[in-house]
Amino acid sequence: MTEKPDETLARRVAARLPRRAMMHGVSVASAAAALGAIAGKARAAEAAPFPPHPAWRFVFVNHVTTNPFFVPTQYGIHDACALLGCTYQWTGSEISDVAQMVNAMNAAIAGKADAIAVCLVDLKAFNGPTNRALAAGIPVFSYNADVPPSAGNNRLAYIGQDLYQAGYNEGERICGLVDQGLVALFIATPGQLNIQPRLDGARAAIKKINPKIETVEVATGPTSVEELSSMRAWYLGHKDVKGMFTVDGSTWLLGEIMQDYDLPKKGIVAGGFDLLPKTLTGINNGYLKFTIDQQPYLQGFYTVMEMFVYKVSGGLTGPADIDTGLKFVTKEAVTPYLTTKTRYEGSSAEPQIVPRSGPIAG
Repeated sequence: MTEKPDETLARRVAARLPRRAMMHGVSVASAAAALGAIAGKARAAEAAPFPPHPAWRFVFVNHVTTNPFFVPTQYGIHDACALLGCTYQWTGSEISDVAQMVNAMNAAIAGKADAIAVCLVDLKAFNGPTNRALAAGIPVFSYNADVPPSAGNNRLAYIGQDLYQAGYNEGERICGLVDQGLVALFIATPGQLNIQPRLDGARAAIKKINPKIETVEVATGPTSVEELSSMRAWYLGHKDVKGMFTVDGSTWLLGEIMQDYDLPKKGIVAGGFDLLPKTLTGINNGYLKFTIDQQPYLQGFYTVMEMFVYKVSGGLTGPADIDTGLKFVTKEAVTPYLTTKTRYEGSSAEPQIVPRSGPIAG
């Protein structure tokens, strides 16, 4: 009877084991099992599921390229490209300038990008470039913000949060915190489709659930300096406010204002979106009631995966809308985010396996 290679190797290793080890139960069978497990893992790690392919170049067009929110998104892009043997370019605008984004998308088309991902923050501006890219055989995906084909853009799929639903859920949470009175909804760039649907959803929920709450939309600007100044000025002119909430990642700035004026002691509540470190600290210290996680790492990682599968399959598979989710982070749940530094949340550049224990909440 011919032995399998793993069994032969196990016998050779077992023959070299000290006699004491053999007496303590390190048998040929157990050695074979252990080596088989190791060999299996090695084969799984070394196996190439895809045939050799070009180092496809994927271009990501972003509306705020230097915003810290998108640090984990870029890590997700990097990790997926490293995993799949592809390259990427991160481009667009630093200040939500749609014209700059369109220019970047046109440059990607002219440069024969292998696929393009774009934050569709404008209802019409990207329709033409998207159609030109598709006509040139370049697949286009949207991430973080979307204009679906039913609204005029022919992108292949959207990867990101259901923005209106996220805003609606925020509005429900606000109704649980405020009985009546004035509530401010801060928005960096009104009308842009990465955040306007959230504001619309929040107002719809509040109007339906508690009409005693009066909401006011406050535009704050595309940069942190503008946002902080606008928020502060608005509060100082409306000290009778009952709640202040963001529909974007400026929540950490709102936390600073809450702390500067010790507003929780005055009965004012606040909250918003995203997991920037100062937002999490503000929650832990009681200045913010909640923030909403939309998993930016996955917005990069999943988008690359869809681009790659589309390319490797010749377009036969790949495009699929992916909702990257909604999760409220409150003071009761914030500790793991504060004590764990990972590239998945953008708080560390170090690749790592993050251990966890205990039951998983449903």
